[in-house]
Order: sequence, then structure tokens, then C-alpha cells
Amino acid sequence: MSRRDFIKSSVFGSTVIASGSVLSSCKSASRCSSTGAKVSPLRLGGPIFEKFDSPDAWVTILKGLGYRAAYCPLDAKEKDDVVNAYAKAARKADIIIAEVGAWSNPISPDEEARRVALAKCREHLALADRIGAKCCVNVSGSRNEQYWAGPHKDNLTEETFDLIVETTRAIIDDVKPTRTYFTLEAMPWSYPDTTDSYVRLLKAINRKRFAVHLDPVNFVSSPQLYFNNAKLIRECFEKLGPFIRSCHAKDIILREEIYTTHLDEVRPGLGSLDYAAFLKELSKFPDTPLMMEHLPNAEQYRLAAEHIRSVAKEIELSFD
Repeated sequence: MSRRDFIKSSVFGSTVIASGSVLSSCKSASRCSSTGAKVSPLRLGGPIFEKFDSPDAWVTILKGLGYRAAYCPLDAKEKDDVVNAYAKAARKADIIIAEVGAWSNPISPDEEARRVALAKCREHLALADRIGAKCCVNVSGSRNEQYWAGPHKDNLTEETFDLIVETTRAIIDDVKPTRTYFTLEAMPWSYPDTTDSYVRLLKAINRKRFAVHLDPVNFVSSPQLYFNNAKLIRECFEKLGPFIRSCHAKDIILREEIYTTHLDEVRPGLGSLDYAAFLKELSKFPDTPLMMEHLPNAEQYRLAAEHIRSVAKEIELSFD
């Protein structure tokens, strides 16, 4: 069977049809904007810096920060009774466990590194399924032997695309998750590097438990995309929205003091990502968590959350 025929017969089409229920669910939310449209409160989360030794203590910290979404607080080796206790506490507190990170290089050209990475992906996908997280997330990897997520001349080739498809299928088929999804975060120099390449991966991987993790900053790889990032964000949700299980909240700035394109990740509010567009699109997909990351301390996360909440308020959305 050719790839084209295979894609036509894949679950992708049926999933798109099924996604109508996701879109229609936006109509049955809990509050109304001035336009009369009903919208659900959004869910914000991030790392926590306080120590905790029980599910209740963990929930108390999250609530104190105003978070309704959380990173998985447990290691993949944790016993089932502990995992179940945290899952139960999250459900009781109406906190969504957004994601379990499986950060590693499952397509490394180094066979031992690849073996270790594949084991990590399987273990963390299994943990996500046990605890009921929205997804397990990793990057697709890199052919770079020195840096597990770095650029390489072979990353954006057809051979590597096929390797990602084969590798991702194997991870999902080995674990057989029933409650969570395996997802790949975009990178500027690795698949998926555009919304269209993510759609292509969804079709080619052809697994019901493969979905999308959205970090729009990672799609911004040129001045054209930087200055038109609101359009990029709308395209992400138009093409990928029903498949998105979790999102990252970052920001990006184009430096002016040098003569080559230099884009830096910065704290939300210090860059040019159009958060109004981001939050408006996110609000169409209730209970999709927005998770802050990559900041050095609790104060920086407080400031990031303050900015994101202020933008939400301006456009008549809420995280409460």
C-alpha cells in the first residue's frame, strides 16, 4: 500500500470527524463574554518550588498559586498506590495533570543513547497513563550526537521523518495507553517544525493515542513568523486544535543589536508573542492546560502568570 493510500485509510479522518464534539463542547461552558458567547475558565499551571510530601500538600501549593493544571509530580518508578493517590487528589481538587515529560533523544545515531531514550519514553508514557495525565511529551529527537535536541543537517530529511514515524509508533504500540496520548513538541530544526509537518506526522503515524503538544514559540523561526505570530497561532489551532492536549506558555523576542536573525526565549510579557490571540484560540478548547516553563525561580513564574492573567482579563477570559 502506498503512503498516500495508507493515509487515506488512516484514523486521521475519523478523528477529525470526532473532533466536532470537541468544538461543540465549547458551546456548553460556564461563563459568558460581552458578546454572549459562553467560555470556560482557562487552566494555567507551572512548576512549583515548595516542598511537599503528600497529595494534599501538593494540591494546597497548586491552589495557593491559582493553578488549575499541574506538571506530573511523580517519577516513573513510583508505586501504583502513590500514583493513584495523587491522581485522586487532583480529580477532587479539579486540577488537571497536564503532562509527563520524556525528554530524551529516541532517534539518536548513538545506539546506546537511543536505547536509553526509548526506554524513558515508554516508562514515562506508562506513567502518564497511570496517573491520567493529558499527555506524555517529548521532542522527536535529533541526529546530533552531541546535543540531544540540537540542530543537524539530517534532521529535516525524509529519512529522518520516516524514522520518527517508525519510532513513535513503536513507543505507542509497546505501551498501549488507554487514557493518555504521546505527543511531540515542535522544534525549529526538527520535525514537527511547522503546523503542516505536524499534520503530516499525525497522518503518517496513524495512531489514536498520538496527539499534539503545542508550543507556538518553537514554531517562530524567522522574522516573518515573528512579526506575524498571531496569524501563526490561529493557523496552529485551525489545523491542530482538536488534537492539542497541552500547551507551553513562553515568549520570544527578536534582538535588534546584531545583523543576523537572533531570536531569544523570554518570560511571558517581555516578548512579542500575541497572547491575546493565543488565549482566544485556547479558549475554544476547554480544559487544554497552558503550562509555563523555563523560568529560573518562583518570582519569575509569578510575574509570568500575572501577565498571562492580565491579558486574559483584557479579552474577557479568566483562569478562575
